[in-house]
Amino acid sequence: MPHRFKVYNYKSPTFCEHCGTLLWGLARQGLKCAECGMNVHHKCENKVANLCGVNQKLMAEALAVIESRQQGRRLREPECIYVEGPVKVGDRNTCQDEAVVLAVKKEPQGISWELPVEESKYAEIMAGLTVRTEEKYSDTKLAFDDFFLLKMLGKGSFGKVFLAELKGSGKFFAMKVLKKDVVLMDDDVECTMAEKRVLSLAWEHPFLTHLYCTFQTKENLFFIMEYLNGGDLMFHIQSCHKFDLARATFYAAEIVCGLQFLHSKAVVYRDLKLDNVLLDMEGHIKIADFGMCKENMFGDTKTSTFCGTPDYIAPEILLGQKYSFSVDWWSFGVLLYEMLIGQSPFHGMDEEQLFQSIRMDDPVYPRFLSKEAKDILVLLFVREPERRLGIKGNIRQHFFFHQIDWERLEKREIEPPFKPKVKSANDWSNFDKEFLNEKARISSADRTLVNSMDQNMFKNFSFVNPKMEEYLYA
Repeated sequence: MPHRFKVYNYKSPTFCEHCGTLLWGLARQGLKCAECGMNVHHKCENKVANLCGVNQKLMAEALAVIESRQQGRRLREPECIYVEGPVKVGDRNTCQDEAVVLAVKKEPQGISWELPVEESKYAEIMAGLTVRTEEKYSDTKLAFDDFFLLKMLGKGSFGKVFLAELKGSGKFFAMKVLKKDVVLMDDDVECTMAEKRVLSLAWEHPFLTHLYCTFQTKENLFFIMEYLNGGDLMFHIQSCHKFDLARATFYAAEIVCGLQFLHSKAVVYRDLKLDNVLLDMEGHIKIADFGMCKENMFGDTKTSTFCGTPDYIAPEILLGQKYSFSVDWWSFGVLLYEMLIGQSPFHGMDEEQLFQSIRMDDPVYPRFLSKEAKDILVLLFVREPERRLGIKGNIRQHFFFHQIDWERLEKREIEPPFKPKVKSANDWSNFDKEFLNEKARISSADRTLVNSMDQNMFKNFSFVNPKMEEYLYA
């Protein structure tokens, strides 16, 4: 049966199900089958087999079962058991007694390999945190069955994000769930622990997403974060094409504050993009998803990891050079360009052409762009990292931000130019309906696989923030 492909606007990072690479761009990124929902590049349409409606995964699983039966093996329960919310998993004591153990958003966006960086003062920073760990406050423990799952907000290869309610409190949170087997297979344990540490630091700043607690079961890792119901910038920019100058300037200024805070803590963010900047109900931004962060970047320390979202990757990463905070300012330039103009500054039919454009091409600056806006973009797109704005010069003093009172901004005293339509604390209307229409459920992995995992890999994962204790004991 042939597919019925139609052009589709994707509101979150999506990968071609034929070639496996990212569907790039801000709009009309690819084709979606109207019947089975398959997503492909325009260029891959004619290469896709006529298997619409055929679930090849289930077919492969069925063939595997038949083969195992023929070999006289004893069948176990299905690989995935779906539990619909409100969800109760196992015995709470079992969850608490496990070696206690989120979530770096590790979508398959390019290759990632990490060269070791010499250890430094990061432990001193972490030692000064006010976050209460379960090791110190063992009387406060949370488990999965303390929450109701209400809606799915997003999903990817990294896992799923749900809107969750803490039972008996009337408080709502974003719950990010990672499958341990996926984390182990992708060798992302250290990245997951790093994200937890950076999220812990985030409590010190108003424009970073806050983490309330982390815990684990035998199968999954859980991050309980503040629920930001204003939606992300990708969601909003697709409804209005681009932001006006005042709105873009306000968001850019708050992002600058968040980035500079991370840099002051020796953290390179490395994944700044529209999807990772959320709005709270008042209209202030919150940088989210710290899965690609690199810690311990003190002094002249540099790293060589190849990672990031293709449209936002800095040229020094593509050239295989060692880098530091400069890559965040390049990504900031791409994001600012998208907010002001409504499209990406660099283009290509595939990743190879896109990367060549990032290395070689100069962006097009429309006539309607103000002189100050064009100037700051030109300085952010300087390809020599040491000469890029943010590394050279004080970005806050650029004339593009001349109307920003930075002291009042960091105290959240400036009223946002746009306030999202939010009806209640658990309103989910500013999220992608593609995910909202799916049932809020998690899946259980095969018991053999679960029992084979080394749970010690996730020790020291859990903690409870004092803010969560206020909710628990109020």
